[in-house]
Amino acid sequence: MSSIASVSPADLKSRRQKLKRRRQLRILQAIWRSLLVGSLIGSTIWISTRPAWTIRHADQIDIEGNELLDAATIRSLIPIDYPQRLFQLQPQVLSEQIAANVPIAEATVTRKLLPPGLTITVQERQPVAVALIEGEPDEAGHKQTTVGLVDEQGVWLPREHYAALEASAKSPKLVVVGLDAAYRDYWADLYEAVSQARLEIFEIDLRDPNNLLLETELGLVHLGAYSRHQFPEQLEVLAQMRELPTHIESDRIAYIDLKVPQSPSIQLRQ
Repeated sequence: MSSIASVSPADLKSRRQKLKRRRQLRILQAIWRSLLVGSLIGSTIWISTRPAWTIRHADQIDIEGNELLDAATIRSLIPIDYPQRLFQLQPQVLSEQIAANVPIAEATVTRKLLPPGLTITVQERQPVAVALIEGEPDEAGHKQTTVGLVDEQGVWLPREHYAALEASAKSPKLVVVGLDAAYRDYWADLYEAVSQARLEIFEIDLRDPNNLLLETELGLVHLGAYSRHQFPEQLEVLAQMRELPTHIESDRIAYIDLKVPQSPSIQLRQ
């Protein structure tokens, strides 16, 4: 009680004035912050609506990370309607649209302010095989064949976008025929086994679901219906037969039958 009584009215008045000044200072600081934020937002909106901050043509887009696809091809496939205000573009949405529209695995979009434009960093898909798909017969009974490329996941890649690749030594040597939707679920495992095989495989024929065919350095091979578990074993048995041409002339062999890998057989030409 003695400590409370020792506080004079003057001291109490001084304290109240200090508290009042502090409250006023906090109010002024809040007002200044609001004005500052408002002016920044207003400036951003004003800048974003200026004609100078507009993407008017594809040359304002820089492409990075591409090796197989040329930049002009990627730019031509980007779904942007020109002219487009820079700050109205949503990078995440545009990234998803590009990945869906361009034969790439992933795209990252960032805005550039000076000069105004976009930088798109792409992660390309690597073609591992030339793919042949037969269409329905025409009126004359001829089947139209569509030629493209596929990556190790079985994703279709339009051949016309990889003209530079096909002219280089990096063009895939493996050919796959009949890679339809039914086989795409198995393609990753099938291709992995083929890529690790101890002998050269030139072509995979998937047109007959009951008989997977391989064109190899030993000739044609019949494997029966594809089995994810048996296929690596069949390739290993085939690799153990690499000395076969020293015992039988290659032109006498019609095909090698590995439908039962424990009992391989050879069909000779008549």
